Amino acid sequence: MGSDSNARLMTATYLSAGTSSFSELLTSTAPELLPGSGGLSGSGGLSVPGGLSVPGGLARELPHGTTIVAASFNGGVVMTGDRRATAGNMIAQRDIEKVFRSDEFSCIGIAGVAGIGIDLVRLFQVELEHYEKLEGRVLSLEGKANRLSGMVRANLGGAMQGLVVVPLFAGYDADEGVGRIFSYDVAGGRYEEQRHYSIGSGSVFARGALKKLYSDGMEAPAAILACMQALYDAADDDSATGGPDLTRRIWPLVATVTADGYRRLPEEEAGSYAEAVINERMREPDGPTSPMRPPTSDSE
Repeated sequence: MGSDSNARLMTATYLSAGTSSFSELLTSTAPELLPGSGGLSGSGGLSVPGGLSVPGGLARELPHGTTIVAASFNGGVVMTGDRRATAGNMIAQRDIEKVFRSDEFSCIGIAGVAGIGIDLVRLFQVELEHYEKLEGRVLSLEGKANRLSGMVRANLGGAMQGLVVVPLFAGYDADEGVGRIFSYDVAGGRYEEQRHYSIGSGSVFARGALKKLYSDGMEAPAAILACMQALYDAADDDSATGGPDLTRRIWPLVATVTADGYRRLPEEEAGSYAEAVINERMREPDGPTSPMRPPTSDSE
């Protein structure tokens, strides 16, 4: 902050009430501090530097995050993410983190171009903190989901050039006493998902697994185990999704959000769930099955 170029940050603009949106504040007063400033998006968030064209091949070779899974349970929500990042057909990183605390009662996971996704998360974290400081209260979960929608929409120019990033947002709704999950499209469309959801390259396989394993009213341990099973199935069929790495002791990242707040499971605890799944797969490689109940006749 000490440079002459940022001296205007001490002007009257910053001594007035201003806006409770941090991204709008930067857009109007210091747009060069925004990630990818001067870009195609127009205002309020992430963008590709103005005048630059991103070749399609370059976008494909950037590190990408893959599969994120979330599920609600009795009294909260769980979000899990694999740890692999890929660049084209290469593994770019084996222990990347793709699930983050957004504030005390919510979390966010990212899929897509990793660099832009991490910038999105950081900006969103400051956005929520800025609102709380200026308004003196926490933004509602619905309001948080809407703010994130605008930030995703701001990257539409980049998404059109292949720099796609899509988040998965979840949190505890204190007013309703339940966990809620929100997904997004590249244009910033926001959709509330029921029970469970997944994003990323392995999401089709993860969602298929959760349809068979999930049941309403699950407690947290059962929901975590179901998400771990879903990630394992995603890694089994999608080369970009990384499964548990036994040799390096790298486990999927797991976070829960309840009335007590955000909690990231320690590595040892997450590893115990992953090892339970692996031990079961040693006996049943295709994992648990959903029992079939044949229809009964009226006479039975």
